[in-house]
Amino acid sequence: MKAAVWHGKRDVRVEEVPDPAVQEPTDAVVRVTSTGLCGSDLHLYEVLGPLMTPGDILGHEPMGVVEETGSAVDGLAPGDRVVLPFQIACGTCFMCSRGLQTQCERTQVREQGMGAALFGYTKLYGAVPGGQAEYLRVPQAQYGPVKVPEGPADDRFLFLSDVLPTAWQAVEYADVPDGGSLAVLGLGPIGDMACRIALHRGAARVFGIDLVPERLERARRLGVETLDLAAVDDLGAAVRDRTEGRGADSVVDAVGMEAHGSPVGKAMQTLGAMLPDGLSEKAIATFGVDRLAAFRYAVDLVRRGGTISLSGVYGGAADPLPMLTLFDKQIQLRMGQANVKRWVPDILPLLTDEDVLGVDEFATHHLPLTQAPEAYEAFQKKADGAVKVVFRP
Repeated sequence: MKAAVWHGKRDVRVEEVPDPAVQEPTDAVVRVTSTGLCGSDLHLYEVLGPLMTPGDILGHEPMGVVEETGSAVDGLAPGDRVVLPFQIACGTCFMCSRGLQTQCERTQVREQGMGAALFGYTKLYGAVPGGQAEYLRVPQAQYGPVKVPEGPADDRFLFLSDVLPTAWQAVEYADVPDGGSLAVLGLGPIGDMACRIALHRGAARVFGIDLVPERLERARRLGVETLDLAAVDDLGAAVRDRTEGRGADSVVDAVGMEAHGSPVGKAMQTLGAMLPDGLSEKAIATFGVDRLAAFRYAVDLVRRGGTISLSGVYGGAADPLPMLTLFDKQIQLRMGQANVKRWVPDILPLLTDEDVLGVDEFATHHLPLTQAPEAYEAFQKKADGAVKVVFRP
């Protein structure tokens, strides 16, 4: 089969690799019909390369059709149309039973000290072959796959794999009060969808902040009050001017470790990538590799007693945090990978009737999988209005 394969920093290739097969009774094999390119994939393309191995298959946002199931997989049969959550979870352990599927005790990558295994995402998360491929082996298929109706095009359901639950959890964790305000830092796929979900759930005002004109215009058309970071001298003051001098009730940081405006963090990332493989991996796991500009903006933007929700991926272990300000402002802070299946019951009804979140038109580019190298480059450069890329294997 063909798959998007990692070979090094900014080096993604589409190659022939062995077809997957059922290996455990709880496995399934899915023929992938659509698979997304995520902003988190860009961390592998650029910053987190030392945690990858040449030959790793990328991608964690797939959907498709079941081809084969293991003997212990009930409720799923060949021909079923399914979306695959990006994390691999069992559904029955202590953590899963509490809606914390990203901490699944059956798939935790304990040798790395990490939570549940993820598709296509570094040795820290199990180095499980990913979904930017023609076929995908799905562990824990007795629980993970989400069956969806036949009929609508893939885009109606594809984003249940990551974008929708990640944005939903970001807004849930932000805890926007009734009639309150939310500032969203970063208008890539997660930030854009978080704005839509916040407006749908009744936020009175949503401020969308980014540097890319096409992303700002896209959010503006949704009713988001946009702020161009490149054109604002003092972002915190601009938001406080619009909120009676207090700041936003809640902030979602949908940017993470590769934020603009963090020269020291960028230098650490560059230096880490230049070290030999073993040292580079240790540097990423031990020292700060994050650019904290977006998080610092969030601390400034949020009102006293407000909430910051982190959905952007952070990877550093020794970054200086503004603890005095966090404490003094009495800020509540929530974060983490999205627990996909926890939120599916809330989201799926919004996809089966009217398209209230605009998922049918959410993707900006649909490309064959063979164009993955070009798509990664364009998405990384934010070129050609790329906000969300979907591959058709």
